[in-house]
Amino acid sequence: MPPIRFLAPLLLLLFGVLAACGADVEVTFSAETRETLYIGGIPDQDASVLQARFERLAEYLSEETDLDVRYVPSVDYAAVVTSFRHGDLHMAWYGGLTGVQARLAVPESHALVQRPEDEEFHSVFVVQKELGITSLADLKEMTFTFGSESSTSGHLMPRHFLSEAGVDPEADFSAVNYSGSHDKTWKLVETGAFQAGALNALVWQARVEAGDVDLSRVEVLELTPPYYDYHWVARGDVDTNFGDGTIDTITEALLKLDAANGGRDQEIMEAFQTQNFIATRNENYQAIEEVARGLDIIRE
Repeated sequence: MPPIRFLAPLLLLLFGVLAACGADVEVTFSAETRETLYIGGIPDQDASVLQARFERLAEYLSEETDLDVRYVPSVDYAAVVTSFRHGDLHMAWYGGLTGVQARLAVPESHALVQRPEDEEFHSVFVVQKELGITSLADLKEMTFTFGSESSTSGHLMPRHFLSEAGVDPEADFSAVNYSGSHDKTWKLVETGAFQAGALNALVWQARVEAGDVDLSRVEVLELTPPYYDYHWVARGDVDTNFGDGTIDTITEALLKLDAANGGRDQEIMEAFQTQNFIATRNENYQAIEEVARGLDIIRE
């Protein structure tokens, strides 16, 4: 049997031959012949959590858009931006910083939706409980772990707020680490590998509520002021490649999701740790870009 990628052209050829012979032909294309729209997301949590989250959403979007929507996992934050730049991903779930980087890499790309929580997002600084410290300034001379270098809530904004508190990580910490994900950050502090760290407040809250964190060993030192964070971004050429109105159709499908509906809607929204999505726009992340440029994280 020919490989699947050759079936659509062969069917079209067969259709043309039969039509030329005057035969009445009805051709039905299966899901495998639909255009494929690839989605991704920054790997900010355990892979099993992300797999369940994005595969459920891909199935839902496939039904709502009549496209073959498929999730592509990525090994790190930078890979999600690189894949978006090269067109290997058409849409991605980004943090504030990676979303800015993606839109700079692919002009005319659009921030589509975010969670209500992303309008006022927070990071938490966590510390070993036995240290008994009470302020960010007390972190000087300690070992510290951020999340990914490209993370908004695990690196960019914590670094910004440390700077405002008069703490320079490279000069003032005895060791600086990048764990790669929020779950690894709190675990490194809990086990004593590092004395303090910073991570996504929603991830921290979820793990505490699930009973995963040993609160006798690690505690919250400080909750940061709010900032914009996670959001869906679509490449600017999605309508060109998949048909006019595709971005609007995807956006409407995302905005229809509501945990109050129960069933699959509830499963998807709980996987995203929220009740629903709301509309957003590129301009909401201007402050994130300014902070990143001020810290020399974005240079172009």
